[in-house]
Amino acid sequence: QVQVVESGGGLVQPGGSLNLSCAASGFTFNAYFIRWYRQAPGKEREKVATISSSSIVMDYGASMKDRFTISKDNAKDSYYLQMNSLKTDSAALYLCDLCAPFGGHDYWGQGTQVTVSR
Repeated sequence: QVQVVESGGGLVQPGGSLNLSCAASGFTFNAYFIRWYRQAPGKEREKVATISSSSIVMDYGASMKDRFTISKDNAKDSYYLQMNSLKTDSAALYLCDLCAPFGGHDYWGQGTQVTVSR
């Protein structure tokens, strides 16, 4: 059974930083993508960044690249989203999406909540 688990969210003040983690397990395909999305109440789900299983950063959502960095730790086989200079509009549920190859299924985690407030 494929599992995707996010962690690292929390409450941070404006201008602060958080490093979100995503760990996926239970799958057999070797090549895939990991995408971070975020969804704030009343807003559409928004893509944050994409990285391949071979650690190639594929893209960032609009206005994300300056303050967000997606990466992979090969030793831990985990993926990260480093978020700096957080703004109040960065607050959202951040979701990790494991994208199977060749147009296969997407596997989603439950998300980790990020709150930006004084």
